Amino acid sequence: MNGTIHIDDLSEVIPPAARAASDKTILDHIHSWLVTVDHKKLGLMYIMYGLIFFVVAGLEATLIRIQLAAPNLHFLSPQTFNQLFTMHGTSMVFLVGMPLIFGFANYLVPLMIGARDLAFPRLNAFGLWLSVFGGLLLYFSLIGGEGLTGAGGAPDVGWFAYAPLTGKAFSKGHSTDYWTLGILVGGFGSIATACNIITTILCMRCPGMTLGKMPLLAWLNLIMCGMVLVVVSPLTAAQIMLLLDRFAGSHFFDTQAGGSAVLWMHFFWIFGHPEVYVLIIPAFAFASEIIPVFSRKAIFGYPVMVGATCAIGFVSLGVWAHHMFTVGMTSTGNTFFVVSTMMVGVPTGIKIFNWLGTMWGGKLRFATPMLFCIGFLFQFLIAGLTGIMLATAPWDWQLNDSYFLVAHFHYVLVGALVFMIFAAVYYWFPKATGRLLSEHLGKWHFWLFLIGFHITFDTMHLPGILGMPRRIYTFEAGRGWGLLNLICTVGVAFQIAATLIFVCNVLLSLRKGKRAGNDPWDAWTLEWSTPSPPPEYNFAETPTVKSRRPLWDIKHPTDPDWKYE
Repeated sequence: MNGTIHIDDLSEVIPPAARAASDKTILDHIHSWLVTVDHKKLGLMYIMYGLIFFVVAGLEATLIRIQLAAPNLHFLSPQTFNQLFTMHGTSMVFLVGMPLIFGFANYLVPLMIGARDLAFPRLNAFGLWLSVFGGLLLYFSLIGGEGLTGAGGAPDVGWFAYAPLTGKAFSKGHSTDYWTLGILVGGFGSIATACNIITTILCMRCPGMTLGKMPLLAWLNLIMCGMVLVVVSPLTAAQIMLLLDRFAGSHFFDTQAGGSAVLWMHFFWIFGHPEVYVLIIPAFAFASEIIPVFSRKAIFGYPVMVGATCAIGFVSLGVWAHHMFTVGMTSTGNTFFVVSTMMVGVPTGIKIFNWLGTMWGGKLRFATPMLFCIGFLFQFLIAGLTGIMLATAPWDWQLNDSYFLVAHFHYVLVGALVFMIFAAVYYWFPKATGRLLSEHLGKWHFWLFLIGFHITFDTMHLPGILGMPRRIYTFEAGRGWGLLNLICTVGVAFQIAATLIFVCNVLLSLRKGKRAGNDPWDAWTLEWSTPSPPPEYNFAETPTVKSRRPLWDIKHPTDPDWKYE
């Protein structure tokens, strides 16, 4: 009564949930993450898993570039070099790209469509842990690959694992088996997550959100997941066939017993080239959400963007054998794959014009997410142009398996995908954590990474044109490749510095970053209507939408979008 507050009285003031949270130990927090079925926590774990392996794959690439910095270096042995480029390629595609795109889809899709979780929360957790187990199984080969024979170690057959390199005669021990099983297990996890996201998007949209009013991120992830179901299945079948060849005496890929090494190539590239679009379509999704917000304009040509992405998803399933122009296909086969590969460039070019049209006449804000988007636009254009060059069969005959091809696909996977992953992290980090990343450190990150990327991969085209084959661990002096390779290696130092700045930015911002609020970017999609970070249930009440930009309608009730859609 005299105004003094007793400790016993606090139990009536502090909510039970808050008291329970404050009583948790570090082990309780770890346990809660390990057993969670909350799509947001699972999405963040996917992203963290992908970023950890991004660092690992980057270190592997650094060792490769050090070995190639000058002629006749022996920093690495040939065997170690083969293992490194195998693990680097496999990690970047299966342990970095796939977890990152599924992580962002996990986190964002339910929030964007007004759902409280994915359709099958336990299946979601199952997909994550299958993917994690697959990655750990692959890297367990470093200590378990030797087997009883004393041969092997980490896989050394390339991320493509062409026959007959994967046969028992050429791949002793169990390194190739760990590669096969790791990717096989991870593939089941990818299929489970893809089914979950498709079901969620088709069945759990909030009232008013027709397919024509979905955010582009949801649309593009729907197409991406549909492609995953189509293209991962042939790879899974090929992995099972390879295991049967190695352990059960079958001869699917054993040419000496009537099998076909080219059959493996078809199975692998039916997965492998559409996989490039599986990875890049989510990057398109990030650009389609970030560019309008920082241009202060609605996306230009929404229906055309959706149609172009559907066309990419369909046409890209018929381009795989442009990786195989040199294996002796018929002229009819070569012509078909030349035409189909060039056709896929048409809807891709449409999307670039859509993004430029969105920026044209807008009030551009050059925050860090927008800078990475602008870098992506230029670099993806260059990647597309070199892709059209390689789609021309006679040109491909000259440059197949050269460093020109290496530069091309790094332009796609680093210049496009990795840049947009960074853009997405800077854009949605405030929503996931409640804190903003430092703009000052972000711009240092962007410029250093941009400079390092172009020093390395612009230069890398030149030794390829001069005839330097890929997958060689060293080279003789006097070929004209020495200085060019040194420049490529110097660029890696800039990229390492940029990545360290990014890591510092994340760690510092988590600890003492500026409070973000619910909507720091003045954005328009539903996730920005929730607290930062969102509660476990996402929405206290299921939202109802009338347009593609529901928050714009709330903020501008006198000029809502639904009047014009």
